[in-house]
Amino acid sequence: MAHDAPIPDDSAALVEGPWKHRTVSAAGTRFHVAEAGDGPLVLLLHGFPWFWWSWHAQIGALADAGYRAVAVDLRGFGASDKPPRGYDLVTAASDAAGLVRALGEPNAAVAGHGTGGLVAWTMAAYYPWSVRRLAAVSAPHPLMLRNGLLGRPEQTWAGRRLFGNQVPMVPERALVADGAARVGEMLRDWSAAPGWPDRETERRCREAFRIPGVAHCSLEYQRWLFRSQVRPDGYRYRRRMRRPAGVPTLQLHGDRDPFLLPSTARGSGRYVDAPYRWRTVEGAGHFPHQERPEAVNDALLGWLRDTEPDA
Repeated sequence: MAHDAPIPDDSAALVEGPWKHRTVSAAGTRFHVAEAGDGPLVLLLHGFPWFWWSWHAQIGALADAGYRAVAVDLRGFGASDKPPRGYDLVTAASDAAGLVRALGEPNAAVAGHGTGGLVAWTMAAYYPWSVRRLAAVSAPHPLMLRNGLLGRPEQTWAGRRLFGNQVPMVPERALVADGAARVGEMLRDWSAAPGWPDRETERRCREAFRIPGVAHCSLEYQRWLFRSQVRPDGYRYRRRMRRPAGVPTLQLHGDRDPFLLPSTARGSGRYVDAPYRWRTVEGAGHFPHQERPEAVNDALLGWLRDTEPDA
């Protein structure tokens, strides 16, 4: 990518494919979604440093299997609104719950990767009516993540970028410098599958991250995670999240994830008071739904179709 390439606008997130793009208003914010299929709603929430397209390999598989797959750009990402505030997990969960209603459904199966997985866990605690089933991909329960980052040296070191992103402004500039080269570095550093990301995947991610406002907004989620530790809103959040989720939950994690370690995520089932299934994705790092899409699709579809998931 040329270093002097023009700055992209929201259209960089409108990747063409077997889906339709539209804007949906929820919680006073406009969200861009890509949608395909008819049937029970499956809401797909992306992680960092991505946008909705990280789920492109799942959208078609879900639609072909008889589901309505809707991948959304979270607040501050892609072609969604980028307001100055609202980058805490409770607001993001409110956004997602509002989207379920705005899409005309009483509830959804919610699959979230990374940051999107933290949002999905939060939805199950704060808006349980909106979640029919939960799938957390590369996303420890938020309290397990807190314990890992603050109490386990190996996870503290693996997540060191999160600590470095707490200072103002400098990380944003670094992320978008040289055509968002650092975003490409993160994709490679956090993955494990040979040959991933390919050149086209990296280009799409870097271009979407250069949309004005995205770098700042994406880091605001991470800053809230840390700053809230010593604030009343963080205390209230942790207290609420101690209540076990009451929805059937699938947890998928790359067995070679170097960023959010499998050992940090394992044990999240203690926060689920419903059928719970843990599965590792062999040979995958932090992006298993992109590195090993067939394995993730099989696990996700098997979970959605299972009328009596294992306890």
